[in-house]
Amino acid sequence: MLNSIKDKFKESLSSVLPIAIIVILLSLSITPMSADNLLLFIVGVLFLVVGMALFTLGAEMSMQQLGTKVGSKLASSGKIWLMAFVSFVIGILVTISEPDLVILAKQVSDVPQLVLILTVSIGVGIFLMIAVLRILFRINLSVILVVFYVAAFVISFFLDESFRTLAFDSGGVTTGPMTVPFIMSIGAGVSASIAGNKNGRDESFGITGLCSIGPIIAVLVLGIIMKVEGGTYTPEVIPSIDNTRDMIGVFASGVATYIPEVFWALSPIMVFTVLFQLFSRAFNKKQLIRIAIGFLYTFLGLAVFLTGANVGFLPMGSEIGKQLAGLWNGIPLIPIGMLLGFFIVKAEPSVYVLNKLVEEMSAGAISGKVAGTGLSIGVSAALGLAALRIVADIPILYILIPGYVIALALSFFVPKIFVGISFDSGGVASGTMMSAFVLPLCVGACDALNGNVMEDAFGCVALVAMAPIISIQVCGLIYRLKSEHKARSFISASETFIDYGYIPKGMSEAIAEKQSKEAI
Repeated sequence: MLNSIKDKFKESLSSVLPIAIIVILLSLSITPMSADNLLLFIVGVLFLVVGMALFTLGAEMSMQQLGTKVGSKLASSGKIWLMAFVSFVIGILVTISEPDLVILAKQVSDVPQLVLILTVSIGVGIFLMIAVLRILFRINLSVILVVFYVAAFVISFFLDESFRTLAFDSGGVTTGPMTVPFIMSIGAGVSASIAGNKNGRDESFGITGLCSIGPIIAVLVLGIIMKVEGGTYTPEVIPSIDNTRDMIGVFASGVATYIPEVFWALSPIMVFTVLFQLFSRAFNKKQLIRIAIGFLYTFLGLAVFLTGANVGFLPMGSEIGKQLAGLWNGIPLIPIGMLLGFFIVKAEPSVYVLNKLVEEMSAGAISGKVAGTGLSIGVSAALGLAALRIVADIPILYILIPGYVIALALSFFVPKIFVGISFDSGGVASGTMMSAFVLPLCVGACDALNGNVMEDAFGCVALVAMAPIISIQVCGLIYRLKSEHKARSFISASETFIDYGYIPKGMSEAIAEKQSKEAI
């Protein structure tokens, strides 16, 4: 256990340190900061490192184990109605108190906070049910993605630009640290129970990607029903400190705020765990103790992480955005946004969950490092586009529609496993750090340039959710081309041996065909 904690601390430190160094260098050069904001940020970095280490360890011990077992039990029951109903309920329970969703809902005043949270939660519940049924009935993921994204874009034309950006951002923030470990593990459990190794591997991903569409459509429909003409931004109150005692008070207040929020976020899952165990007896005593300890780590880690992100990073993000927008008409915002995007996604807790599942479900054929690099490249491009939108005042659909056309078209040409991983990555990348650092950065820049916050700053999370879909599918396309080239090279080389009679021709072709199929 101690070794596991030590390893998690090393992982989280290596993830948070690059973004910390970049921000500190910016504060010492082109975007000078007040001493209180810099001090809040440095302490926030420490909170992030500790919180991420505890959370990722806890998620592996509790929610991933529980989700996998629930998925396998549901699949083995053979009752379609039960799988659909339980998936729907789980989707609502794990989303209703998602911290990222609460942060977003607090910043919008046109829709009551509870109404927005319930709408998003129902959207996730419906699409988690659809995602599980898709795995059961082996429906092509690319086809179902095309259908629902087309529906989302068609509905979006009936709403104002400012509410449209809120809807697409809702799809990104929903799949955060509370939701991702659980629902991805459910997908892995269901796919492993109903399919062979290869099919199970291919179908296990895509569940988070589908669950990201649900909130988009649900919020768009809500906007039409409520006849919302536009969204209004309600800024977060940034704390000010005069001395170290004030700083301790701000962080203590943050911990006191997020402890009950995280407790209520975890409580539905813990209640579900108790009920699931009573009815299924799926875990032995030792496993239950491990899961309980995992929930404790998850609880402490997420409370500490959210405090560090929202108390330490939010003020810094807002200030950097304002200062960058004031330099040369905001042009430096674009390259610096891209640089920050490349590293900040590594500080998302859910990214570790995805990378670990990628390695496990692909039997090591696709490394977590490859998935992580694809994510970083995608988020870097997304934040560059988000900055360009703010500087040039570009409507969100001018980027989202071509982007998703490319993403959905690619899904028909890359290996199935990459399609699922890419759409899951979009949901995973747009997590807590996007809400607590990137969105304030965009809001700060938008304010400095006298732009419309809801139209220009909001939408950055939606772009972050879209860009990794393309970048990881490009990795998949390269992977497929290399695999096919390897198979052709094998046939070419073996022809020499065939000519000399060392191996039969049929055997060579069979081996090459098998290698090619296994690779893709």
